[in-house]
Amino acid sequence: MTNALSRFLLPVHCTCKDFNHPWTDSCSNAAAGILLSSIPYSLRIYTMVYALSLIMRHRVPRLADLKRTFLGILQSSAFLVSNSYTFIMINCLLRKLLGHYICATVAFVPCFFSSFASILVERPARRPLLTLYVANLATETLWNMAEVRGYVRSIPQGQTLIFGLSISALLYLYRLGLHKTACKDSLFNVLRFFVDKREEGPIAIKATTSAAGAGSPLGDAAAPSSNAQNSRAPLDFRSINVLVQIYSRFLDAVKSRHPSCPHRDNCWHYALMGGLKPFVGGVGIQVALRLIMNLKKIVQFKLDVWKTIFKKDTLNLGIFLGCFSFVYKGVSCTLRHSFEHDDARFAIPAGLLASVAFTTYPDVTVALYVMWKALQIGYNLGIQEGVLPRVPGFMLYLYSFCTALLFHAGILEPKTIRPSYFKFLQAISGDRLNRFNVEPFDVYGQNASQQMKEVSRKLNIINQAPLPKCSLASWK
Repeated sequence: MTNALSRFLLPVHCTCKDFNHPWTDSCSNAAAGILLSSIPYSLRIYTMVYALSLIMRHRVPRLADLKRTFLGILQSSAFLVSNSYTFIMINCLLRKLLGHYICATVAFVPCFFSSFASILVERPARRPLLTLYVANLATETLWNMAEVRGYVRSIPQGQTLIFGLSISALLYLYRLGLHKTACKDSLFNVLRFFVDKREEGPIAIKATTSAAGAGSPLGDAAAPSSNAQNSRAPLDFRSINVLVQIYSRFLDAVKSRHPSCPHRDNCWHYALMGGLKPFVGGVGIQVALRLIMNLKKIVQFKLDVWKTIFKKDTLNLGIFLGCFSFVYKGVSCTLRHSFEHDDARFAIPAGLLASVAFTTYPDVTVALYVMWKALQIGYNLGIQEGVLPRVPGFMLYLYSFCTALLFHAGILEPKTIRPSYFKFLQAISGDRLNRFNVEPFDVYGQNASQQMKEVSRKLNIINQAPLPKCSLASWK
């Protein structure tokens, strides 16, 4: 541990010119070059993002909508551009002030300051979304870095465990009804689609046994069944017979509905039909995405649509969504039959069991997104309840830290970051990232230069020109 820390603080006497802009002697020219090369890329990205957002409103945009969208594109593009060129500026400034590099000042520290400054340019409404995105990537990267060093070890289906714990916590809040008050978030609109609006809280208190028939939405015909169910003895978990009792009540759930169930059909029909809709929607999403991603090849008749689009793994998302909804509703109904009442806490075992379906679509990005959403909502709830302190600017600091970690990994440990993000860094830097001379930093033990070559080769990143875009190499 001491050796690792001393190596981390080891000074490297390498100039900023040798490191990140060998094509020009001027640090200002280097920053200006990245600024010019990043503008078209940033405008292209955010034009697509805002155009898609406009389309998803499902209405013809008014002139005010178009104006707001145009200004949003400019502001978000300015944020992304400033994040790229201020990194070089601060990097060069720190090198001149310190006279050398240490591991932290190669990328992490300059990127932290540049990210903090640039996120202030972005619209406040978009800051939480950006923070959630980079936190997702940074979590995966940090785990990969720790795994490379032997500090942690991945376990099979670890992402399923993360997803299950996180989604169960969110479903519990959903059943408590806090999504309407203290925990408002757009994610609950997605949950409502999968677990049904009728499952949302707060849970209404049902009538007593004597009034069950009169209070039942099915009228007098449901009264005998309600009385019979409510007259059953409570479950005795100290006896092995409890398994038989649960199985018996599961069969009751298949044949009928409990008075505390929020639906009108029998539980089997409710769970089965509830799983069918997400299954069809998931398959439709997968097919649509594959068609869009291969649209160019389809138009050029270079793609076998049937073999490429309609493959077995096209069903994976639909199977996950459909099975998740089916199991969640089935377990919830079984618990209502077993305990003779409804309870928000039933969402926890139901969510955990339903999460087993995630093994058919084990996406790390989805699991980490749900985890960070649960942490964000839980933190906000803790602040409102007075349990957790409010940290001024916490979102800004978290964004800056996560982005700095990604820049650090992208330069010194590129194998640990997601390939798509490495491509993004390469593009936003104007094809400069893989041209950085990181060989002097091999002394930190991660063999950065070799990693950079291997990742570039794996991603088929080939420098077509001797200089990057807008290099300004001729300026003195």
